[in-house]
Amino acid sequence: MSESEASPGTTPTLVIIPAFNEEEALPAVLRELATRPGLDVIVVDDGSTDRTAAVAAAEGVTVLSLPFNLGIGGALRTGFLYAVRNGYERAVQFDGDGQHDPDEIATLQQALDDGADMVVGSRFAGKATSYTVSRVRARAMGVLRFTIKTLSGQQFSDTSSGFRGFNREVLEFFARTYPAEYMESVEALLLACAEGFRVTEVPVHMSDREAGTPSNRRLRLVYHYLRLMVVLVASAPRRAVVREARA
Repeated sequence: MSESEASPGTTPTLVIIPAFNEEEALPAVLRELATRPGLDVIVVDDGSTDRTAAVAAAEGVTVLSLPFNLGIGGALRTGFLYAVRNGYERAVQFDGDGQHDPDEIATLQQALDDGADMVVGSRFAGKATSYTVSRVRARAMGVLRFTIKTLSGQQFSDTSSGFRGFNREVLEFFARTYPAEYMESVEALLLACAEGFRVTEVPVHMSDREAGTPSNRRLRLVYHYLRLMVVLVASAPRRAVVREARA
């Protein structure tokens, strides 16, 4: 599937799957993606200790194996670099745990066709969904939504979504600048807005993960949300300078 054929006059969309210990869910995800035309798929194995790389390779996709666990930010930057170096005009970030619906990739592609530079697939923006979060996480996400609206001037309902689409300009930007820390998705959203990219949000359906264990735990989640809040507030002046320079 790394050499999928797209429709005449188009180029394939690269699907980037950052994966850490996803050997259970990943094969089914890759088989689903294999039935969708016009997609090339890479799996960035982020230093997994299980057979993630082996099961991905067995499905015939390109596997980029990192020597140790860099975190999702490092894995995604690796994917963005691959996209840029191989001439892709657009890419989609996609989870390997079965939460994302392959049919919704077309929703992100349509938003890019309509002029977005970056599009966020939202779990909470209008479509009926079975996806739920804990009370602690829901409250933290509410604080983040308010903070991002204050800092960027834009309203997003799902600031931590890992289902996103990017055009070539954003791929080149993130290949150089994508944040490496946990909760990188929120920082990346603000970076894209500050850089002057057109960032939009579309409703998508998501499910609970099919297998494996989520990476977040309550205390770890609270720590990273607090760290992120400090980073966002501290970096606000730099983002304002960038916005003024591009105005």
